[in-house]
Amino acid sequence: MALKSTIFKANLAIADIDHGYYADHNLTLARHPSETDERMMVRLAAMALQAHELQDTCRGDGQLAFGAGLSDPEDPDVSLTDFTGRKRLWIEVGQPEDKPLAKACSKSDAVIVYPFAHSADVWWKGIQTKLTRLDRLQVWRIPAEQAQALAQLAERSMQLQATVQDGALTLSSTGGSVVVEPLRWK
Repeated sequence: MALKSTIFKANLAIADIDHGYYADHNLTLARHPSETDERMMVRLAAMALQAHELQDTCRGDGQLAFGAGLSDPEDPDVSLTDFTGRKRLWIEVGQPEDKPLAKACSKSDAVIVYPFAHSADVWWKGIQTKLTRLDRLQVWRIPAEQAQALAQLAERSMQLQATVQDGALTLSSTGGSVVVEPLRWK
């Protein structure tokens, strides 16, 4: 019998001072049985970091949503789709291969990857030259220690505040606060 995803609910209040975006998002996250709390929380952090694109790119007329994640490798971890159905933003978390990233770049206006594990540096050295031709791609490294700290905030029902200022995300709950400072690799 196949294991089912675990459902998490998050009320995420975003104050993105850098982009003038302020909104509350009621989210449902389905954590695949093989997904860790760390990866799930990095997905949530990636959404918080890019939520301003809902206003900046789609003028508020779009949908920012979690994809099927590990259940469907053809689906982004987070995406922004405008009212016409066009993918405006495709977000991947982890260390994807170059061919799926090239395919994502052909399907979306922009693709952002957030690698976060200790092995991300090795992944980047091996894939960096293969990604130089992908103009629509950005890669933002989340330090492994910060990603691990995010996992400590994971609860089945979460009340989270996300503040983005000077490029850093502060994610807070009653369980504590974590500062995430992504480093741009590409």
